[in-house]
Amino acid sequence: MSDAAIFAISLGVTLVGLVISYGVARRRGVATGVRGAALSLVPVGAAMTGVTEFLVDLAFSPVKWAGVGVMGLAVVLYLTSGAMLSRRAGAAGGGRKAAGAGDAAAGRGGGVSGGKRAAAGKAPKGEVGGAQGADPEMAEIEQILRNRGIS
Repeated sequence: MSDAAIFAISLGVTLVGLVISYGVARRRGVATGVRGAALSLVPVGAAMTGVTEFLVDLAFSPVKWAGVGVMGLAVVLYLTSGAMLSRRAGAAGGGRKAAGAGDAAAGRGGGVSGGKRAAAGKAPKGEVGGAQGADPEMAEIEQILRNRGIS
């Protein structure tokens, strides 16, 4: 499409929008009419800056649409790989933390059996702390909720 045709169409859309905005301003108020006028000026501004020509070329070019599809596929693959990596890192990190907690409990517990070791990791009722490695701030919040009868 030629630049003159694009500009003529944009100018026509803008003029129609301004006429409608004038009618809206008389019926609903000046603020609504001014908002309509602002939106009506967008097509002619887009034509003057070349945005309209870019959009027309994009809309009617199969090669550009294929490029948009390839870029979309690239984004999906990138996000998928990020999710896969974070899941793998979470599984490896969680396994290390669990093994480390077990080793630490075994070192402190000496000859304590597995069942007693699990019970030893829990804090007595009403005492702040909870399981080993727990966030002390969360334990404090839990204690406040327990004191208020919320559990």
